[in-house]
Amino acid sequence: MEGSEAAAGLSRPSTGERINEFARAHARSLSLGALLLVTIAIVLLKGTHDVAQSVVDGLSLGSIYALGAVGLTLVYGILKLVNFAQGDFLTFGAYMAFLVNVTWNLPLVIGIPFAMFMTALLALFFEVIMWRPMRRRGAGLLQLLLMSIGLAFFIRSVIQFFWGTQIRKLDVDNLSSVTFLGLRVGQTELIIIIIGVVVLSAVGLGLRYSLLGKRMRAISDDIDLAETAGIDTQRVIYLTWIFAGALAGLAGVLYGATTNVKPELGFEVLLPLFAAVVLGGIGDAFGALIAGLFLGIVIQSSTLFLPDEWKTTIGFLFLILALVVRPSGIFGKAKAV
Repeated sequence: MEGSEAAAGLSRPSTGERINEFARAHARSLSLGALLLVTIAIVLLKGTHDVAQSVVDGLSLGSIYALGAVGLTLVYGILKLVNFAQGDFLTFGAYMAFLVNVTWNLPLVIGIPFAMFMTALLALFFEVIMWRPMRRRGAGLLQLLLMSIGLAFFIRSVIQFFWGTQIRKLDVDNLSSVTFLGLRVGQTELIIIIIGVVVLSAVGLGLRYSLLGKRMRAISDDIDLAETAGIDTQRVIYLTWIFAGALAGLAGVLYGATTNVKPELGFEVLLPLFAAVVLGGIGDAFGALIAGLFLGIVIQSSTLFLPDEWKTTIGFLFLILALVVRPSGIFGKAKAV
């Protein structure tokens, strides 16, 4: 009798274990609840206007992160490739827009689709000459990872060869602003937010409801099963690179319009892109989309309390805390598209 009670006592989880189990099971709800409490506290300390202004400013930065992160996580979800050259795809897109907008003296509205097309073509080019042959030879994760790092340096060096290392600017108006509901928004930032919301909404709907999006999810789940089901996997892979490259090109143009165009542009934004991918759930395109927007708002809101040079650090601190609570990412499930 005593032995049975002792065994039951040993098998019964302690209070601490039950709390940990509850926290793991409800990590997303608890994280969002904590975020809500922090937001309320910030509003009480800084006021509704300042918080709303930082959110609007963060949406501009978050749109750029989201556009770059979606392409990055799609490539990983389908090919299991960690593409460190994604940041330099952004740089390439910015320089393609500079070529049209400044060198050829044409409107940026023409430079944007040109940059998206050329960056998509660049991504597809490297898939044909590099990634596809390496997959056929059975290259492992480490080899592909090192190749992506080498590719990043190669693209950056080619850009420096043609355009040099000096800082350049796109022909955009970064001084004009508009006022809406008492909030001051730069004209360029407003255009970025509008483009970001429209494109990201179209991306989300396309991934969820289009035939291509369904095929991408099928290949991400099991490429062999997808081939058995009759899906042309190589065609989908080509389209994935085109998709990722076009989004990277757009993100590069938008980021270059708000800052400067330089060879290190993509490298500066690469770590936030990876942070958005990890926070959203590695391989989860919808999670990366939401996390990119969210990370931009968090980083920009940190300037309410800290100097500008601290804002990227605060973004990564938030990433670390979020992953301690939910290692698979708050906004998505790992290895999903």
